[in-house]
Amino acid sequence: MTRKQRRFALIAGALAVLAGAVALILVALNDNIVFFFSPSDVAARGVSEGQRIRLGGLVAPGSVVRGAATDVTFAVTDGVENVTVHYEGILPDLFREGQGVVVLGAFDHGRLFQADEVLAKHDETYMPPEVADALKRSGHWQGETAQP
Repeated sequence: MTRKQRRFALIAGALAVLAGAVALILVALNDNIVFFFSPSDVAARGVSEGQRIRLGGLVAPGSVVRGAATDVTFAVTDGVENVTVHYEGILPDLFREGQGVVVLGAFDHGRLFQADEVLAKHDETYMPPEVADALKRSGHWQGETAQP
């Protein structure tokens, strides 16, 4: 084997090891990547059952139904579409109807969104950027448009 062939074999081997490492990293990260959707995005794209997503919007007025203990069902809306969410756990103190919310979870076989985590807006001026953009696109944004 000539010197040029050995160098080529060494480079090809290193590239193969690097490609394998990148493939393993991507497979490991695939389970941890969570995409953001608004209710309109969910309706338009048809998110598959079991796919973990972040769903954001406003808690629809009149939609909160509290069950036994910490069981609660509510709707998340962007003003155009609604998605029914079921959550079992303690809700944030700032959770209420008409407020911004981001929920993390997945759709079950009945197309009910099963949330693992609920995040509510933390003060009067904050809204997650993805939620604000979705509300602006749907024409239901009620926040300030310009800072003084």
